[in-house]
Amino acid sequence: MKKYRIRKPFIYGIYVLTFISVFGSIYFIEKSIKESNSFNEKNFKYIYNIPDDRVKPVSKEIEPKKTKIIRPYYITDAVIVQNYYDYKDDASKQVNSLIYYDDTYLQSTGVAYTSPKQFDVVSILDGTITSIKDDQLLGKVVEITHNNNLISVYQSLGEVDVKENEFIKQGDIIGISGENNISKEIGNHLYFELIQNGINVNPEEYFDKNVDEI
Repeated sequence: MKKYRIRKPFIYGIYVLTFISVFGSIYFIEKSIKESNSFNEKNFKYIYNIPDDRVKPVSKEIEPKKTKIIRPYYITDAVIVQNYYDYKDDASKQVNSLIYYDDTYLQSTGVAYTSPKQFDVVSILDGTITSIKDDQLLGKVVEITHNNNLISVYQSLGEVDVKENEFIKQGDIIGISGENNISKEIGNHLYFELIQNGINVNPEEYFDKNVDEI
């Protein structure tokens, strides 16, 4: 068999070509990476160039809902036939604030509302039914305890549609108007009292006011 001898120049040539091939590949890979990074920076550069003092969080404060005290009825033809007795009122108004019963004049601690027909009686605020009774003089009576040390009392009811310890919402029907034996001459009506911090107050001065303002 004839043997061939590889000359050194040929071997050196292979080494040179291999070296050029390897470093050429490395060069093109690095170039591709740099171009890629340059592209990314170009596209997303605006994100990092926003001044800090111009970046403001978007927020909207939600104001707490304010609850207004409503009247204890929905009808529009209700008429006041008996006022709350206020010693500051003039004499003519005080006369309409007195209840005559058993040869005695009593100061009215609430307001009497009347209408030709019976009408629904509703809660002036959210609250808990703390008392229901059938009084011989005052008729059916419902007492509701609210927040802010408020108590509302509904007298002269013809029917009651709630139960003791029941929680009801503002505007829920308590019952319907009726009569009592202490003011028979009035006929169908609702006698309404409002108590704040244990003292009877004039309901007419509280309707449509925000609870947090009283």
